[in-house]
Amino acid sequence: MAVFIIDRFGTDFATPENAMPYKLYNAPQSTCSQRVRFVLNAKGLAFEEVKLDLLAGDQLKPDYLALNPNGVVPTLDHDGRIVIDSSVIVEYLDEVVPEHSFTPRDPVARAAMRSLMRFIDEMPAAAVRIPTFNLAFLPRFQAMSEEEFLAFAESKPLRKEFMLAMGRKGFPEKDMNAALERMKRTYERMDLAIGSSGGPWLLGADITLADVAVMPALVRMDDLGLAGMWSGLPRVSRWYELVRAQPSFQPTYYFGSLLTERFPHLKEKRRAAAS
Repeated sequence: MAVFIIDRFGTDFATPENAMPYKLYNAPQSTCSQRVRFVLNAKGLAFEEVKLDLLAGDQLKPDYLALNPNGVVPTLDHDGRIVIDSSVIVEYLDEVVPEHSFTPRDPVARAAMRSLMRFIDEMPAAAVRIPTFNLAFLPRFQAMSEEEFLAFAESKPLRKEFMLAMGRKGFPEKDMNAALERMKRTYERMDLAIGSSGGPWLLGADITLADVAVMPALVRMDDLGLAGMWSGLPRVSRWYELVRAQPSFQPTYYFGSLLTERFPHLKEKRRAAAS
């Protein structure tokens, strides 16, 4: 019996019964997808990767919505068991594959990790979307007619209000500044956590899911040319160097995972700013 999945172009194709037990529906540039890819790679788990093009609306097609009614990535299929939400998925992977664990054994440390993860989902994971959309995605939406944009926004189960607030002109300066301020508070919170735990990671000597959770937000800010925001926090700078040195980092951030690798206008903007 074959399992039918969707590729990024919406084409149905079959996989054999002996397919890999882990199938990840994701997008290369998705920060939430990058969390899950990092954990899968760190644990040495072979997985089938189904790449969705979010700007083309692959995540809103009926077959994908049947897997993930939120219409976002990533979605993990583990032998037919569907797990959604990146924070849930990485904890799930740590439970079903406890080797190379990212979760502290001590209950107090585990609670501290989960508390940081909630902060990360509330603060940087949400805030980073505004500079991402304003600096990288906006030209795509400006090229749409108002009717096309409204239809695209209305089709998003979780992001409708976000898209409508942005509009085809982008988020106003006050929203951009507020998002960058939330990112600044994130770096300060990271610095405090590293200092309190003794580092070099957020909770001490070992990397945890809290580090994995915040990693893509800092990679994204670096990709947008905004890494200077944490240059005055040496503990955070060292943390960033360490996470990039992890063996699972490069296979997670394969070519096409950075916005500057997909959007030429963003790469040109970074080059101009550096010159």
